[in-house]
Amino acid sequence: MDFDFSAILLALTVLFGVVWGLDRLLFYKRRKARFAASNEEYRDPAAVDWARSLFPVIFVVLLLRSFVAEPFRIPSGSMMPTLDVGDFILVNKFAYGLRLPAFNNKVVGNGEPKRGDVVVFRFPGYICQNDNGKTVRSGDITCADPHAPVVSQNWIKRVIGMPGDTLEVHDSQIVINGKPVVDTELGPFKGNPARQEDNELLYYNASIWSEQLGPVNHLIARMPARGPTPPIPNARVPSVVPPNCYIVMGDDRENSEDSRWWGCLPEENLVGKAFMIWFSWKGWGTGTVDFHRVGTVIH
Repeated sequence: MDFDFSAILLALTVLFGVVWGLDRLLFYKRRKARFAASNEEYRDPAAVDWARSLFPVIFVVLLLRSFVAEPFRIPSGSMMPTLDVGDFILVNKFAYGLRLPAFNNKVVGNGEPKRGDVVVFRFPGYICQNDNGKTVRSGDITCADPHAPVVSQNWIKRVIGMPGDTLEVHDSQIVINGKPVVDTELGPFKGNPARQEDNELLYYNASIWSEQLGPVNHLIARMPARGPTPPIPNARVPSVVPPNCYIVMGDDRENSEDSRWWGCLPEENLVGKAFMIWFSWKGWGTGTVDFHRVGTVIH
C-alpha cells in the first residue's frame, strides 16, 4: 500500500493525547466548577470526549502493531506457493529489534535475519548512480531519473544472501559461498485457471520444487518459459553481499521483482518476520475462504 498506517496511528495518538491532556491541564477544573455552580450534570465537550475515549484504544493498537505483531495482506503472487494472493499474515515486529513507529529507527537490538527467513520490509528503491557518480536509491527502475521518489510500500521476500556471502544466481540456480543450494523437483503446479495468479503459473507450465536454505525447507515455483531474470552478480548486485545488507528473492522465482532487480535490502528497511497465515481469501467464485491455509506457520 502507498500510505503509512503506522504514521496515521501515531499522528492520531498524539492528536488525541494532546487534546485530552491539555484539556485536563488547562480547562477541566474551571469547567467542572462552572457546572457545579450552576447545578448542572457535568459533561466534557464533544471533541474532548472523543479524544478521551479514543486515545487509549488507538494507543494500545499502536503499541501492538509497532512492537508485537502487525497484520499484512499479500497483494501479489511473487511468494507463491508459500504465500498466495489474498493471504493475511502476521508479522513479528520484535524479531529483528524494536523500531519506532513511522520512523522505523531501531531502538533495541533483538536478533538479525537468518537465511531462509520470510521478511517484510520497506521497499528501498532501485540502486542507481546520480550525476556525480554517487550511489543512490531511486524510484525509477531505468535510473533515467536517479532522484525519482521511492514509493512507500511494504514488500515481502525470502532472505537468500547474508552480509559477507559470496553469491551466484542464474535464474533459479543459486550458489552460496561455492555450494549449490539443494533443491528437488516435486511435480507440476496445480491450480485454478479461473484465478489470474494461478493461470499464469499454469500457462508457463510451472513446476514446484523443494528448496533447502540452511535449516529452512520450503517450496518454490519455477517457470523458465516465462523468460530469464537478472543474474547475480549484476550492475546493481555485487557477488559479495555488502555489510548490513541482505539479498532477498521471491519464491515464485521467475515472477518476482526482488534483489536481482533493485539491489540488496538494507538492514534499516526491515519491518519484521512473517510467521503465520491467519486468514486466506481466494475471491468470490474462485474458492472464497481457504480454510486449509488458515493457521499455517510460514517457513
